[in-house]
Amino acid sequence: MSFSSATDSFDSGPRPTGSNRWDAEIHPGWDIGGNANGGYLLAIAGRTMARAAYRPDVTTITAHYLRPGPAGPISIDTNVVKAGRRFSTVQGTMATEKPILSILGSFTDLAANPSEHEVMLQRAPEWGDPEDMPRVEATDSFPPPAMGRVDLRLHPEDNFYNGPSGTPQMRGWVRLTDDEPWDTFSLLLASDIFPPTVFNANFTIGWVPTLELTVHVRNRPAPGWLRCEFASRFVTGGFVEEDGLMWDSSGILVAQSRQISLLPRPE
Repeated sequence: MSFSSATDSFDSGPRPTGSNRWDAEIHPGWDIGGNANGGYLLAIAGRTMARAAYRPDVTTITAHYLRPGPAGPISIDTNVVKAGRRFSTVQGTMATEKPILSILGSFTDLAANPSEHEVMLQRAPEWGDPEDMPRVEATDSFPPPAMGRVDLRLHPEDNFYNGPSGTPQMRGWVRLTDDEPWDTFSLLLASDIFPPTVFNANFTIGWVPTLELTVHVRNRPAPGWLRCEFASRFVTGGFVEEDGLMWDSSGILVAQSRQISLLPRPE
């Protein structure tokens, strides 16, 4: 099952039911430890909220994660806070029997944004050919089943499966399976599909619960590999922040992210 078929088609994606409510489904196979990947949940919510706003792209979105989301039916309530000339702001709540995500996002048409002022102080990194790197293969436990839904290649210096580097960062490439192109909503998935940066530091490897995830989308991505870099600078009070940069196959910065998570607890 492709990413878009789990989030975009009217057969299995969000379906309006009236009163600003949409029905959707969390599909199996996107899980980590039995619950859906947080970026996958945010992508479903973002696409639904964009439809409520009648806008084709997400430009910034923030989600607070209230509880895990297992596979099964969900509802998404939307409230258009403001419908402006260029941007619409929407509040959303994703729920099963109880709320699992509380979201606020702004939506627009990125094709209408000016391109004459593209200034990048940090260029897309050159790491070689992702085809030369081993793919992270999914298992029933670790690596998690969600790895089977994408083609993810870790930078050889950050491949903690061969031993942690000691630096809390994750770099590498990711693409959707079946040559599926990226859009601004699947970038929300990309922001959370890499292993946590702390797996490369001297911390316990385990479930890293996300408290809040914010993604800023700058451009519509070109097809092909995304080059992604995630790094943490501070681990304090049991919290870890993770900052992400995502470039498309043409070398354009397409998204930035920041995530606040809890450190995994020792068994």
